[in-house]
Amino acid sequence: MNKIQLFFHYLFRFIWNLIFVISYPILASFGLLFIGLTWIFSKLSQLLARIRPEGKKVTIKASDWETLPHTNELIEALEVKSIMFGPSGFKLRRVDGVPSILSDYVFGNKVRVIEEGLILEKWNSTDSKELPDFDICLYNPEEDSLRPLTNIKCFDWHVSERGERELFFKWFDGTQGGEVKVAL
Repeated sequence: MNKIQLFFHYLFRFIWNLIFVISYPILASFGLLFIGLTWIFSKLSQLLARIRPEGKKVTIKASDWETLPHTNELIEALEVKSIMFGPSGFKLRRVDGVPSILSDYVFGNKVRVIEEGLILEKWNSTDSKELPDFDICLYNPEEDSLRPLTNIKCFDWHVSERGERELFFKWFDGTQGGEVKVAL
């Protein structure tokens, strides 16, 4: 390299190092601030979720047949389908040995217990490409009946309100959300 090229080489290297030294603390501070705010909002969300529960929440784990809590030891679940980074599908059966309509379907792991029975996700398909496509159903254990309430095409849903003879479901699929009113 001649002296002019060498001069510009050192000049540009100095400018590049100067830009890096000046901008690095700003970028690092922004990263720490972003992580901190994300953590704060996560903890706030957990706190708000505990303040207003939507009923007795049941989470099923992958194992052998396992009795569902809050069902008076009436129903057991067995995992039959697990989607990577997604939900799991379960077969349900009654503990008392009575043949049930539940054994004909695959259900999601969200179970909500209300006075009228159990709110279940009845999967319409177990193919990963066709999910999420399920009906939210009301299972009445005394009559062994499964009544579809609504069809939702996302896994993020919850019971938002409960009226005299109606339920309100809120859902969000990552880009849009909505609310569905269902008569009991």
